[in-house]
Amino acid sequence: MKAVAEAAVLIVDDDVPIRRMLARTLAAEGYDVESAPDGGAALAAIERSAPDLVVLDVAMPGLDGLAVARRLRAKGLALPILLLTARDGVPDRVAGLDAGADDYLVKPFAAEELVARVRALLRRGRTPGEVLAYADVVLDVGAREARRGGRDLGLSAREAELLELFLRNPRQTVSRDEALEQVWGSLSAATRNAVDRYVSYLRQKLGDPPLIETVRGTGFRLGR
Repeated sequence: MKAVAEAAVLIVDDDVPIRRMLARTLAAEGYDVESAPDGGAALAAIERSAPDLVVLDVAMPGLDGLAVARRLRAKGLALPILLLTARDGVPDRVAGLDAGADDYLVKPFAAEELVARVRALLRRGRTPGEVLAYADVVLDVGAREARRGGRDLGLSAREAELLELFLRNPRQTVSRDEALEQVWGSLSAATRNAVDRYVSYLRQKLGDPPLIETVRGTGFRLGR
């Protein structure tokens, strides 16, 4: 990951004035900014230039923001995704979470808040080159790349953060509330069921023998 001031950000929005405003705002903060007018162009730009973060509008014709987010996660890409939307209902936020978003910003918003969210997503407390390991599982924290027994796990950003939480607390019970606070952060629409879903996803990718134990009525623990 580049230093925050040099990070590459892709802005995806079909509204030209908004796209230009977002680009000006982030470029003024020192980011290397590229923009795309729709979902298809966004996927092509990500394939070509591998940005550090995507600012992604939800409501676009054709391939909308949620579909783009799902495709990125299905490919195993862990770059942070900041969704922009005019809708702030709980179902809309949950849909964004399930699509793989890392944060959610409701229009209209102040430029300062956008910059703060971008900065937080890019920094998020990671030490460059930091590696966590337990048993035969290894996680490159900054790159969000995980392997088990040499096999690439292909984790989404959310799965990688959840694994990081477990790896930082081996053999300790992690409650659902703690996972919500540490992994989902400001996305307050997330529920304890979301934690259960992502633990299930993570277990499937980790494979056998199982490493994540359920602590009944409390949460989960990295054991074995």
